[in-house]
Amino acid sequence: MELKINNQTKQFATDSLTVQALLDLEIPEKQNGIAIAINNTVIPKLDWNSHPIKETDDILIISATQGG
Repeated sequence: MELKINNQTKQFATDSLTVQALLDLEIPEKQNGIAIAINNTVIPKLDWNSHPIKETDDILIISATQGG
């Protein structure tokens, strides 16, 4: 499966992924303080385990940062 994540094309050796499965592969160490948008629609964290990702999806992973 080929996905566009944060404007970079990446290959995955699977045909089906959920948002949570993708995060487990991409950023397993830091999953707090992030937001996920697929095709310009924010996916609520409660839906990450069940929301499927399709090969044509445009995925944006945003990390919150501290500062002032």
